[in-house]
Amino acid sequence: MRIFLRLLGVVGIVGVLIIIIVVGRIYSEIRDDTDKILHYNPPIATQIFDRKERLIANLFDKEFRFYANFEEIPPRIIEALLTIEDTLFFEHIGVNLDAIMRAMLKNIKSARYAEGGSTITQQLIKNIVLTRDKTIERKLKEILLALRLETLLSKEEILERYLNHTYFGHGFYGIKTASKGYFRKDMDELTLKEIAMLVSLPRAPSFYDPTKNYDFSLARANNVLQRMNELGWISQEELEESLAQAPQVYDDTLTKNVAPYVVDEVQRQLKEITNLKSGGYKIYLNIDLDYQEIAQESLYFGYEQILSRHKDNKSLEDKLNGAFVVLESQSGKILALVGGVDYKKSNFNRATQSSRQIGSSVKPFLYLSAMDSGLSQNYEIPDIARTYDYRVNNEKKRWQPKNYGSTLRGFVTLKEALSKSLNLATINLVEEVGFDRIYNELMKYGFKNIPKDLTISLGSFGTSPIEMAKNFMVFSNYGVVVEPRLVDRIVDVRGNTIFFSEAIETELADARQSFLVMDILRNSIENGTGRRAKVAGIEIAGKTGTTNDNIDAWFSGFSPSIETIIWYGKDDNTSMGDSETGGVAAAPVFSYFFNRILEIDPGLQRNFNIPEGVRSSVINGEKYFYTDKTPLKHNQSIQNNEIIF
Repeated sequence: MRIFLRLLGVVGIVGVLIIIIVVGRIYSEIRDDTDKILHYNPPIATQIFDRKERLIANLFDKEFRFYANFEEIPPRIIEALLTIEDTLFFEHIGVNLDAIMRAMLKNIKSARYAEGGSTITQQLIKNIVLTRDKTIERKLKEILLALRLETLLSKEEILERYLNHTYFGHGFYGIKTASKGYFRKDMDELTLKEIAMLVSLPRAPSFYDPTKNYDFSLARANNVLQRMNELGWISQEELEESLAQAPQVYDDTLTKNVAPYVVDEVQRQLKEITNLKSGGYKIYLNIDLDYQEIAQESLYFGYEQILSRHKDNKSLEDKLNGAFVVLESQSGKILALVGGVDYKKSNFNRATQSSRQIGSSVKPFLYLSAMDSGLSQNYEIPDIARTYDYRVNNEKKRWQPKNYGSTLRGFVTLKEALSKSLNLATINLVEEVGFDRIYNELMKYGFKNIPKDLTISLGSFGTSPIEMAKNFMVFSNYGVVVEPRLVDRIVDVRGNTIFFSEAIETELADARQSFLVMDILRNSIENGTGRRAKVAGIEIAGKTGTTNDNIDAWFSGFSPSIETIIWYGKDDNTSMGDSETGGVAAAPVFSYFFNRILEIDPGLQRNFNIPEGVRSSVINGEKYFYTDKTPLKHNQSIQNNEIIF
């Protein structure tokens, strides 16, 4: 008997040692798991807002989550959650032995794993660090972790982690996300019935998803409410009132992206922020969603107008596209950015990523250089034909530029030449001023990859609409170019402003000289190629642009405060069809846009300011502006400079 007792004692000691060793091994394994929960740092969605703090889009990677501190979570949500998940949560030490024993008896009786008896603490552990394998070792890890966590975290901290980490169906992680997603409400705006629907979701998020199974969701919520009433946590009156409710549920997309071209550009500009989609940032843009919507509508209006003029061209619809940029001239803030007619068909952003020939849109820059050299608005240049012979790789070539419509006007003033967009007069002007000067100043104005030949007179090089918007500020902002700004500021998850954009200005021309060209561009709208861009009740200035064979059509225009760049063309760089010039295809879209803008923003400045030092005079019935640097003159003889291609 003594030998048996000794043997039993040895076995017992060995068993205890084995248990200690196993528990010790498991305990050492859970240290890292403990740290993951203690230093909980989940991915949080980033949000993008317009300048009036209206949501543009949500950005996230794998989990769509908004984080809620415990203080943000209404007590009713806590009560409803504990009602069905862990009524004794504030009384147990991490595990509920009574619940575990009940679960064990139920499992033995059913001869399968039917119930786990897990507390909220244990559920949090399973959700964050453990698998859902139904093994004794995993259960032991879970219990040990629960006991340890309850000594390291407060009950409130455990609840905060649970309600932020848990999946609530429909792609929503966390109670705050689910509240905004299903009901478009902040948590403190939820009704008792809506709360009951939300806390029902973690048990079976797909089955109780109210966007899929609304009736099942309501039934489950009613069970929660009845249980709350049984526990004395809500009154009979609250129960009856809530049972009768049928809340409205929304089936929104998770991103809620209302300006996809803008959102893509934001991500390109902020690509150096490695956790952009998971850092919980709030990105405030200069975009105005009202302007953005009207710009998109206007671009599509012009697109349909072009198609209507070429109904027999079936391939045009597939290839035709456009871009639209709107900014504040004085600040450089981008108010609207549309990179194409239909994002679903093509996400390529033609406003920022394309480079298209600008055609006659280049001419205002040439005339600004001419006036900076001392030539006045009434200076006359010959609008006559020229033929240029040149060589490329020892092969003789000939360039014979023409005016649109092939009309020759003889001697014309700079004002008439630019207003009417006369090609031949412009080429002669470049020779008059000097090719090298023109070339260098085009580089100064911001253009790149310019060919070193006379074809630059007609805009034979490319740029993007956003770059054109920047460069055109030399006119719309009286000689000062401001770097276009899409992002205004970025706030991190703690509420700290980590980025604030500041205006980067460069003065490229004297305000008075810039105004001389602005006045001609204003005349272009009244009497020249931009007539279709007129807007009643507000002064407009602008320039059309068309490339060979009607491949590209531009309109670059501005009011006293807002600048707009519009481009149309085919993605395969082929012709849009006869007559699709900047004046026909793009200018009417500018007018359409501004008329809509004035409906929502009637307080826009209506008249251009005239800089001090600018004077005017009427000669032969025509009003000309001039400065001390560019006095009005009689016609001078033409100096011809030989240009070699």
